[in-house]
Amino acid sequence: MSRIIVARPLTRENFAPFGDVIETDGAHHYPINGGRCERYHDLAKVEAAGPNARVLISLFKATPYEFPLKLTMVERHPLGSQAFVPLSPRPFVVVVCPDAPDGPGRPEAFLTQPGQGVNYPRGRWHGVLTPFGDSQDFVVVDRGGDGQNLEEAYFPEPYEIHLPGGD
Repeated sequence: MSRIIVARPLTRENFAPFGDVIETDGAHHYPINGGRCERYHDLAKVEAAGPNARVLISLFKATPYEFPLKLTMVERHPLGSQAFVPLSPRPFVVVVCPDAPDGPGRPEAFLTQPGQGVNYPRGRWHGVLTPFGDSQDFVVVDRGGDGQNLEEAYFPEPYEIHLPGGD
């Protein structure tokens, strides 16, 4: 089995088994504030479970990764969802894994369109925040509170993630 994975375009349809795509294209929306603002409503399901759970909003300043990317580890958050919304119109790479009987399954990689974000539901195996080219800032919505909300899994042999059309 090949350990090379080429990132494919991120769409609501192809990402649905892994979480929510956060974008305005095709989203339910309506005017507010006297028609001076358009609200794109209910773009992702925010989850926060466990003792003293609360929803957090944070800013992340992420440095770029080189491609092809050697993927050695994925993580998941069993007590809460985690959303990443870029603050600049730059794409980034999203890596997710289905559940397998003994941990994460074979990774899948997606390349966002400029301005798209993602939301991982509770317990979804995913790669770390992966911008490329330049540093990038993100709004992150996730869970705070008591309890262990981070699990990491290391692959016995790394996968190699490529951007479409070469790196």
